[in-house]
Amino acid sequence: MGETDPHDPLTVAIELERMRGTLEAGLARVDGSLALLVQRSDQTDKQLADMESRLDALERTRWPLASIAALTASAGLLLTLWQLAAH
Repeated sequence: MGETDPHDPLTVAIELERMRGTLEAGLARVDGSLALLVQRSDQTDKQLADMESRLDALERTRWPLASIAALTASAGLLLTLWQLAAH
């Protein structure tokens, strides 16, 4: 086999076709990676929204606890004062 002429149109066409195939394969890999990143980003956004809603629910249910504790302490103080006044 002899050496091929790099300026031969057939050789150029074959090399261009090889480059095209390599480029298509690379772009397919990049597209797959980007699709995976978008999917992970969507999952992260959903998890973040879920965590925010759970935190909001916890904050809403937390405020009555302090009020209930203050009312219980006040009731205890009033009962103690009432018992002391009765003796």
